[in-house]
Amino acid sequence: MAEQSPPYWVLISVLFSSQPLTPSLAMTLHQAAYDLYRRGDGAQKVAGDMLSGTVRNLRKDVRMGAITGPAFEAEIETERGSGVVRFLLTRQGLEMLEAAPAEPPPPPRPKYLN
Repeated sequence: MAEQSPPYWVLISVLFSSQPLTPSLAMTLHQAAYDLYRRGDGAQKVAGDMLSGTVRNLRKDVRMGAITGPAFEAEIETERGSGVVRFLLTRQGLEMLEAAPAEPPPPPRPKYLN
């Protein structure tokens, strides 16, 4: 059985959102931000069934109480209209993802006798 990913509230902390975040929207924003963080890129487009927009790496760490991490901003369009989300990737979430084993490679293709 595949190990489940941690809940979104362990992975991101929302600083400001002009729209309510659903778990799937939060995970989409997290994945785009985590990709930007790993690659060191500045921006990435996101799209889904009910979402389109851009996530930007603000290239600075933010502290909110005891929670710290790299900051991001997303300008999004959803079925509820346009909005802005400012959030950070939590250090706890980053450590969990970096400690997780890499996904196994796909199984080899079967060899045919002919």
